[in-house]
Amino acid sequence: MLEKLDSLDIKILVELQEDARKSLREIAEKLGVAEGTVYNRINKLRKLGVLEKFIPIIDYSKLGFDLTAIIGITAEGGHLVEVEELLAKEPNVTAVYDVTGEFDVITVARFRSRSELNAFIKRIASLEHVKRTYTMLVLNVVKETHSIDLSKFDESEFVKR
Repeated sequence: MLEKLDSLDIKILVELQEDARKSLREIAEKLGVAEGTVYNRINKLRKLGVLEKFIPIIDYSKLGFDLTAIIGITAEGGHLVEVEELLAKEPNVTAVYDVTGEFDVITVARFRSRSELNAFIKRIASLEHVKRTYTMLVLNVVKETHSIDLSKFDESEFVKR
């Protein structure tokens, strides 16, 4: 069943992207609707799976995780999911993507030192079903976000599938 999201749903999401700690009252006042309406819409968005979590955005470099690595991994076909699940459990890993192209998996991970990165790569490369790895280090972050600027899209483009 398709559920269409309307402009109010999108405006609420935009407000939450800006600051997920905003109170329902603050959002309601800014959008000119009742607090109960915002509450009900947020619950709807959670039930639909559009809103999964409310999490802080942490600057990991301020915690000493200054090295970001993007790692391409080639795995044995029948064991791809197994390799991905192992990677997803690693504490330094922030993303695991099942991709097309030269690699089977792209992993993004953060490290405090080259020796941590080195140990991680050697551990991953030695996994039974990993054929090869290819590591790239991030030199500068130009843009890094987990958000899309929803305010720039037409509301008719938002349909829950």
